[in-house]
Amino acid sequence: MAGWVEKIWFENHPLGLLGAPLLWPLSKVFGAIARKRRASFLDGNGAYRAPVPVIVVGNITVGGNGKTPVVIWLVEQLKAMGMTPGVVSRGYGGKAESYPFVLDENTTTDKAGDEPVLIYQRTGVPVAISPVRSEAVKALLPLGVDIIITDDGLQHYKLARDIEFVIVDGERRFGNEHYMPFGPLREQTDRLQSVDFIVCNGGQPEAGEIAMNLAPSQFVNLKTGEKAQASSFDNAVAMAGIGNPQRFFNTLSALGITPVHCEPFADHKAFEYDQLAALAEKGQHLLMTEKDAVKCRDMLSQHPNIKNWWYLPVDANISEKDTINMMNIIKKVKDGYGSPTA
Repeated sequence: MAGWVEKIWFENHPLGLLGAPLLWPLSKVFGAIARKRRASFLDGNGAYRAPVPVIVVGNITVGGNGKTPVVIWLVEQLKAMGMTPGVVSRGYGGKAESYPFVLDENTTTDKAGDEPVLIYQRTGVPVAISPVRSEAVKALLPLGVDIIITDDGLQHYKLARDIEFVIVDGERRFGNEHYMPFGPLREQTDRLQSVDFIVCNGGQPEAGEIAMNLAPSQFVNLKTGEKAQASSFDNAVAMAGIGNPQRFFNTLSALGITPVHCEPFADHKAFEYDQLAALAEKGQHLLMTEKDAVKCRDMLSQHPNIKNWWYLPVDANISEKDTINMMNIIKKVKDGYGSPTA
């Protein structure tokens, strides 16, 4: 996301006044389309209803709010309850030969996109991608899944859903509260009144929101899998190609790491080895997010000299009380379904 756009959306920058004559009318058009699509779904027009429960994890703003860690957290919680979850995604940034596409251990981010590969590698559950999410759901049903999580897709109203999670960036919230492109909103904030759970990632949760933070673990060497503590990284360079790169840089600062250089990239960016190798030469270590690492890992076979590239896994941390409450509601929905059929 361009820096000036973020300044207009989240910092009330004067550039917004200059862009308003063009961006404000476009945002009104976007809002009208968004409301029409929502109304069509509520009228029951053409949405696919799966034979198993569908949980949507999404947001009402553009950019990364922490959806993927919540999807991974949900998968682990559902598995612990004896369920067999599967995950569907649009597969943004990937170009599979055909759709729907079911991931396996050899799937690269070029085919499936970074987030589906990350989810598959972290959880091992079936993951399918398709621009038409109902087709991805149908591809998973023969694999024995009994509950579906869709990574993003809150506004993909062609797929009916039973439970909706909205993830809110607790620090940036909803910016100037305008629709795209004048603001970051995909839907207006009153949409939150109709979802099941609002999860606030960082910052101070408001009334009715569930507090969450992203808990970092040890750094992992991209090549060897070796683990190391934050104290090991003096003279490090940091990079992040996620929706809000500053969140990663803030995490490093909280861990006591002051990088000699921080390089933000666009979300889902396709990295080139030469670009990252040059970046790594600015320090002794190159630190990145786990989402970046799944793309960089594909470089290892052609560039075995990669040594000091490290990534930091993070996990969604939600209180036990809130976890129990959410899982009880999901279990009640799940118990209301019969045996799944393809």
